Amino acid sequence: MSVEGYGCVGFYCLIQIKKWLRADFIYLKNWTKSLSFPMTNTIPKHYGAVAYVLITFFFISFLTNILGALNPSASESFQLNKTMVSFLPFAFFLAYGVISIPAGLLLERIGQKKLLLIAFLLAFMGSLLFVLLPSFTFFLIALFTIGCGMAILQVVVNPLLRIAGGEENYAFTSVLGQLCFGLASFIAPLVYSWLIMNMEEAETTNQFSTTFFGHLIEANVSWISIYGIFAVFAMLLFGVTLLMKLPKVSHNEEEKLGGIGMFQELLKSRTVVLFFLGIFAYVGIEQGISFWISKFLQQYLGLDFETVGATVVSNFWGLMTVGGVAGLVLLKFFDSKLILKLFTLLTLLSFLGAVFGSVDWAIYGFQACGFFMAVMYPIIISLGLNSLNQHHGTFAGILMTGIVGGAIFQLFIGFLSDITSLRIGILFNCIGLLYILFLGFWANPLIKNKKLGE
Repeated sequence: MSVEGYGCVGFYCLIQIKKWLRADFIYLKNWTKSLSFPMTNTIPKHYGAVAYVLITFFFISFLTNILGALNPSASESFQLNKTMVSFLPFAFFLAYGVISIPAGLLLERIGQKKLLLIAFLLAFMGSLLFVLLPSFTFFLIALFTIGCGMAILQVVVNPLLRIAGGEENYAFTSVLGQLCFGLASFIAPLVYSWLIMNMEEAETTNQFSTTFFGHLIEANVSWISIYGIFAVFAMLLFGVTLLMKLPKVSHNEEEKLGGIGMFQELLKSRTVVLFFLGIFAYVGIEQGISFWISKFLQQYLGLDFETVGATVVSNFWGLMTVGGVAGLVLLKFFDSKLILKLFTLLTLLSFLGAVFGSVDWAIYGFQACGFFMAVMYPIIISLGLNSLNQHHGTFAGILMTGIVGGAIFQLFIGFLSDITSLRIGILFNCIGLLYILFLGFWANPLIKNKKLGE
């Protein structure tokens, strides 16, 4: 058959496919009308705002979870011991502890748009500062500045997503947000690996990016160029925010932060303190494992941190997303406390296998930790909030401040690694895992998660 003949047959097939799709669409439309709920209830009210929030989630995750892949590069470029390198995540996550509650109070005073602009401006300034002045000192300053921006974004975008997508769709849109967050965590180390492998080759071209980042290549710190990319995206999102019309967010009484007196009152509660420590421990473990994976694989197993190490870190975050979806299903069949205890034990076993096992045990064990840890954060939050019958907004603010655990854990791991070894220092994460296991046995929520058939 000639080319024209094939073209006629193809055109005829396209017409038939179009007819079939149209018939299927009409059938689907009539079927949805027969349901007891309108199809529009599952569709977000403000498409643009929902998309904007999902992109922001992606941006937050990308900047936050790139640090683990950068650990060996920063160590070599600035000649850092493990205590010094632990100050990198410390500077970033310290910002969460400092700025989260003030940002919540500012949200009600100056509004979401101004606060979003401030957040993206901080991310831009921190990223650009490090690209222009590539040194350890300015890296710490840049990370704290970026961390402040990310903490502000976390405070603003969650209530914005609830309003933009509709309160009745919040469960659905929040899952979408977590998927975007997980996707960025998976992609970030791979982008870093690709960038490192291609910067040397790009030096021979006349591209703008090569000219702009030329001083980084000459100083043998080409990995810092990824912060130039962050600066560009931060400024783009700043411009989008400036031009975009966002829906007005209104907070009900339970979502609002209380005054200093209410914080002091809640901190006297053993329940509040123990769940705060639960979030503190979880974020400490999450960063305490992911941040040291590449360095551990390089130091003990001789694996290339720019390729193998970055891939393992990427898969750690990718499997955490998969584990989150699996957790959603399991929570419909089993009590949340049981799942928390089981998955914490499996995380502990995977982690110990990775630290003391062979190459395969290390690679697959670290990745498995991401999968099993996925359920910890949402379950601890839900158990905590369901253990009090009031002041949930203020309690949530206290819990979010527990993210500072990502800073404190790193200092202990770095210090212990310097006085003993990285293999011993990284075991500090076991203390956090044992605490979460204790929390799984101790928790006694007023409301338990609803399972199928109940």
